[in-house]
Amino acid sequence: MSEEIKNNEANLPVVSGPLRGALPAQLDLYNKCMALAHNLWWSWHTDVVNLFRSLDPIRWRQLAHNPIALLKEFSPERLERRVSELVIRTRIDQAYRRMNEYMAERPLWSRQHAGVLGSRPVAYFSLEFGLHESVPIYSGGLGILAGDHIKSASGLGVPLVAVGLFYDQGYFRQHLNANGWQEEEYIDTKVEYVPMEPAVDKNGNKITVKVETRNGPIYAKVRKMQVGRVNLYLLDTDLEENSQEDRELTNTLYGGDSRTRIRQEIVCGIGGVKALRALGITPGVFHLNEGHNAFATLEVIREKMEYDGKTFDVALREVAQQTVFTTHTPVEAGHDYFSPELIEEHLGPLREKLGLTQDQFMALGRKHAYDQNERFCMTVLGMKLSRYANAVSSLHGKVTRHMWRELWPQKEEEEVPIGHITNGVHVPTWMAWQMRVLLERHIPGWTVETIDPNIWSQVYNIDPGELWETHEDLKALLIDFTRRRIRRQLQRLKASEEQLAETDFILDPKVLTIGFARRFATYKRATLVMQDLERLDKMLNNEDRPVQFIFAGKAHPADEPGKRLIQYISEVAKQPRFSKRIAFVEDYDMNVARHLVQGVDVWLNNPRRPLEASGTSGQKAVLNGALNLSILDGWWAEAYDGTNGFAIGNGNNHVYDAITDERDRESLLSVLEGEVIPMYYNVDEHGLPQQWIRFMMNSIATLAWRFSSHRMVSDYSQLAYLPAAGGTSAKMF
Repeated sequence: MSEEIKNNEANLPVVSGPLRGALPAQLDLYNKCMALAHNLWWSWHTDVVNLFRSLDPIRWRQLAHNPIALLKEFSPERLERRVSELVIRTRIDQAYRRMNEYMAERPLWSRQHAGVLGSRPVAYFSLEFGLHESVPIYSGGLGILAGDHIKSASGLGVPLVAVGLFYDQGYFRQHLNANGWQEEEYIDTKVEYVPMEPAVDKNGNKITVKVETRNGPIYAKVRKMQVGRVNLYLLDTDLEENSQEDRELTNTLYGGDSRTRIRQEIVCGIGGVKALRALGITPGVFHLNEGHNAFATLEVIREKMEYDGKTFDVALREVAQQTVFTTHTPVEAGHDYFSPELIEEHLGPLREKLGLTQDQFMALGRKHAYDQNERFCMTVLGMKLSRYANAVSSLHGKVTRHMWRELWPQKEEEEVPIGHITNGVHVPTWMAWQMRVLLERHIPGWTVETIDPNIWSQVYNIDPGELWETHEDLKALLIDFTRRRIRRQLQRLKASEEQLAETDFILDPKVLTIGFARRFATYKRATLVMQDLERLDKMLNNEDRPVQFIFAGKAHPADEPGKRLIQYISEVAKQPRFSKRIAFVEDYDMNVARHLVQGVDVWLNNPRRPLEASGTSGQKAVLNGALNLSILDGWWAEAYDGTNGFAIGNGNNHVYDAITDERDRESLLSVLEGEVIPMYYNVDEHGLPQQWIRFMMNSIATLAWRFSSHRMVSDYSQLAYLPAAGGTSAKMF
């Protein structure tokens, strides 16, 4: 046993208060379980997840799969009795030991590739992190991407710390009323159930940072969360020193107006840099996940001017060399713009310390530096203050270079210095444990953390019948989950017993099941398949080859058109001819997403090209054997090869959106009727759709390794982090 593991065991948390009377062995067990629960490492190890679930399966589900909340309902004595009943003490000890070994180990990848990052880590800034449904500090794809990024950094051993905000109420809970209209509910998070602790400096003092504005300072306390080997630092403004407005600043994610947004962004960016300094961390690289965090660069420039005596121009060049900037959206509304008045109100004190006039400062955030009519854009600031800028897919790279070409007027569009690193997903988080067991049984030495295509190609060794049986089991679990959630929705709406009984007949495990779940922005065209209800009726209720759909997703509270799309799907699902074939699962979160990507036959994605920067939900479906049916946009434009899924359209757009939409709708229905449905129902004498299963294997073999977040973080490390830190590597573009 290593000395570090011994020290970890010696430093288990001390149980006090009403638990003090427990026996030492009981306390040891309780503390080990709590130690496991306080590092989110547990969330991507299904054997540990199953340990927590087994303690009380019903409460586990009711408590949103939160192990801390669950364990707080146990006394050490009761926990010991339950563990003895289940005969799992040895498994708990092994899980605890494995976690400590994981924390003490420096992975081979890190030893070979991390280089200069070892002494000066990457500081990864994001306004949201999707780590697990029990930690509600995310809204959707951007946050889940950030969560997957730091999980893979942990797995590969990339020296990285993460910085964000802690939201007391997180993103909203979604409910549909009797008319199918989305309603939002914000619920206070019980901080004592979140796996974090106060961040402290080298003297053990709790850290509080101060950000100056024209209206006085904003204070934020710093919390620490452990995500495997990565420390995530979250700033929280709920302090007595703040005004009531500022205390509520970190209440909700993406709530409020532009004034709220800019204040959140200065706390995360400027406050985040101050927090790292208080922690004694000197980053070698600053990675900004979207423009929300770009103010961080200005604070680092200020530090270099104050502590190192650099001029603004010299400090700017040095900081830009250290900064990696990732942009995620080609949609104009996805970029933050602030008026000169808001900028001066909140950044005025920093501007003065930088020695800039108002015009000079505003120029940093404008495409056309001195255009007085142009507002301050956070994406422009991120582009100007970084030397390593990237989009998140190959196609998005082309779109982004066109979108921001005016920032480099002396260059041809194809020479604009914006590269791309295609997004990926964290395999252990999103692959069903049943699939993992299957792969481990047939591929000796297989590990879900590999990015070796040769390993994944061994999926062809799996017996087709066994792969199909595993998939069918996962689909049955999805349908049970969907029925349960629909029943809960109806109970909230005071439905009759007869209506509740009907939920047992919603969806059919033997029917081709198509999933669509994402943010309900209008460009994602959630209702594209529903524009011809008569044709849809014939498809869904075909006697020999029926089809069914499961929808989920939230519209932004201010997005009325997005809400109308949800309402329309809800109304269609209520029609008798569709009531058993279309389901909308409310309150989309990581738990709902996990069930959907693990259980559907087909994952549908039909945005208006090229507005899907990357998309990652379809990558999660790949890991579980689902086939993608998608517009050739984002990641699918570089993934589809004709044998690993299905394509909608040919990648061309008309100049008029209405014509594009009509063409894509016709293509979608034609592909369903002419390719997807016939292939699914073409079974052999054993009831196996052999060609479909072959497509499943092709999908896993060609895509699982390539679109994993381990590959993504490896690319960031070699193409961006090492050059930014002063090492050597290949160019991104």
